[in-house]
Amino acid sequence: MNNTFIPYEQALSILEEHKGNFPIESKNIEDCIGAYLAEDLIADRDFPPFDRVTMDGIAIVHATFKTGQRKFKIEATAAAGTPQKILKDTSSCIEVMTGAIMPMSVDTVIRYEDLKIVSDTATINLDTLSYKQNVHFKGIDISKGTIIAPKGKRLSSAEINIAASVGKAFLKVRQLPKVVIFSTGDELVPVHQTPELHQIRRSNIYGIQATLKEWGISSDLQHLADDKAEMEETISRLLEEYDLFIFTGGVSKGKFDYLPDVLETLHIKKHFHKIQQRPGKPFWFGTNTAGKKVFALPGNPVSSFVCVYVYLQFWLQKSLGIEQEQLFVTLKNDVQFNPDLVYFLEATLESKPNGTLVAEAIKGNGSGDFANLVKTDGFLILPQNKSRFFANEVYPFIPYRSKW
Repeated sequence: MNNTFIPYEQALSILEEHKGNFPIESKNIEDCIGAYLAEDLIADRDFPPFDRVTMDGIAIVHATFKTGQRKFKIEATAAAGTPQKILKDTSSCIEVMTGAIMPMSVDTVIRYEDLKIVSDTATINLDTLSYKQNVHFKGIDISKGTIIAPKGKRLSSAEINIAASVGKAFLKVRQLPKVVIFSTGDELVPVHQTPELHQIRRSNIYGIQATLKEWGISSDLQHLADDKAEMEETISRLLEEYDLFIFTGGVSKGKFDYLPDVLETLHIKKHFHKIQQRPGKPFWFGTNTAGKKVFALPGNPVSSFVCVYVYLQFWLQKSLGIEQEQLFVTLKNDVQFNPDLVYFLEATLESKPNGTLVAEAIKGNGSGDFANLVKTDGFLILPQNKSRFFANEVYPFIPYRSKW
C-alpha cells in the first residue's frame, strides 16, 4: 500500500490530535435543549431530600399494627409542601398525602384503598403490612454531591428536568462551531432545478446539513464551480466567518479537482489526504493557524456519508469531551472483500429476542448508489488484512438511523 494512504486508525488519531476547543457560554435553561454540557450537573441535596410519602393514606407506627390494632384515630393531616408533622400518640395516625414529608414518629404508610375512614377514625382492612412500605427514603436515589449528568452530555428533556431540580436556572454549555458546507463541481445544479442529461442535483450537502442538525449544529450551504480562482476567493473570504469547513467533491485526482491546491494556497495545512478504506479513500483533512478545521469529503454520496459518520462525528465527540460508545453487532450473512482496506459496509440492524443485535450486509452498487442508504441503518466496520467475514462473527457498527 502506497505510504500516502494512511490507516483508518491513524486518521482517527490525527483527528483527535486536532480536536476543536469550543468556547463555553452560559444559557438560560429554557434555551438549552440539545446543547452540550460544559459542566457537571451535581446534586445540591439528597434525592429525595426527605423521607417522602408515595401514597395518599395514613401513616402509622408499624409495631402498633403488629399488636393487633386496626383502628387508628387521625391526629392531623400532612399535605405536600407543608412542614413536617409529628405523631404524639403512637396508637393514632396521621393522614398523609403523596409527596408530603413523612411525619416524625411514624414509619409505615397505608393507602386509602386499604382503609375505611369514618369521622376521625381510620380502620385498616389488611392482615399484613410491610414495614416502611410506601415511603421513598431520603437520598435513596442520589446523595448530595453526586454527579448526575457529566460534562459533554447532550441535554435532553431528562437532563433539563434534573438541571431545574438542582437549581440551575442557567447552564454552562459548549458554543458550537459555525459551519459551512460546500458542494463542488459544474455538474451540480440547485435542488429545485430540472437537470440536463449531463447534470445532477446537489444532494450531499442537504444530507450532511440534516445530519449536523440531528447533532444540534446549524450550518450554511455554499456551492463552488470548477474555477480555481473563484474557489480561492470564496474560501479565503469565508475563512474569516466560519470555524468548520466541509466540502464534498473536488479532492480526488481529476483534472478539475482543484480543492487540495486551493487549500494549500490558502495556507491550510494538510494532515492527511487518503485513507486505506472503501468507500471514501480520497478524504482530506487540514487546519490553519487560526484554528479553522477543513473536512474535504469525496463527492460520491456513499463515500461522503461514510466519512461524515465515521470521522466528522468522531472529531465532534472528541471536541465535546464525549466518550464514543462503540456498538457491536453479529453479522447475519457471509461477506467477501478482497482489497487490503477497511470496509465500511452498509447493513440493516435487527434486534433479536435473545438480546443480540444482528446486522445484515446489504451491498449496493458502489459509492454512487446512495439510494441503498435508504434501505439500511448503518455501516459495519470490517477490518483490514482480512478478506472473508462469516455469519455469527461480531464487528463494530456505526448507526446513522435510530429505529427504536
